[in-house]
This record gives sequence, structure tokens and C-alpha cells, in this order.
Amino acid sequence: MADDLAEWLDQKGMQHVRGAPYHPQTQGKIERWHQTLKNRILLDNYYLPGDLERQVGAFVEHYNHVRYHESIDNLTPADVYFGRAEAILAERNRIKRDTIANRRLQHQLQVA
Repeated sequence: MADDLAEWLDQKGMQHVRGAPYHPQTQGKIERWHQTLKNRILLDNYYLPGDLERQVGAFVEHYNHVRYHESIDNLTPADVYFGRAEAILAERNRIKRDTIANRRLQHQLQVA
């Protein structure tokens, strides 16, 4: 199993980096993710293992594809991963410029 991971990482040109557990400087993001997952999962009772597995899957789907992350310019991780970030940010800037121009025009019409 470890050899499979090492081979896959080599194919992707990546390194496996390990950090000290419970050490915020190295584990902060994943520790926070686990805390968020745990807080969400503990809200309900699960009577069958499949129920818990489905809830974890739903959380991961929501976290990666729906929930906006402030640290990545209010995009979803999927947007960044699949290369949609620049197009989304450009569209947001276009909408912002158009909105500001429209508000200026409305203000000028009211003043005149």
C-alpha cells in the first residue's frame, strides 16, 4: 500500500511531507478540517454504518464543491483545482464594474 502511494506521488511529481501531529504550524489546515467535520457529524445520531459514511461523503462534497473558502478568494476548492478560479474572479470583477457604473449612472440621474 505504501509503495502504491509512493509510486503515485512520483508519477504526479509530488512529495509526501509529514508533520508533527497536533502541531498547529504544520497541521493547522487539516486539524481545522477534521474539527469542522467532527462538529458537523456529531449533530446527528447514526444507527447504521452506511448512514455515517453517507454523511461524511455529503460533507466532503459540500466542503469541496459548494462551500466558499475565504482563504482562496471565496472560491471552492474544486474551482481552484479544476482551473476555474481565474474565470470566476474575472466574471466577478466584470459584474462589480458594471454594478458600480450602473449605480453612478443612477446617482447622476437622481442628482440632475
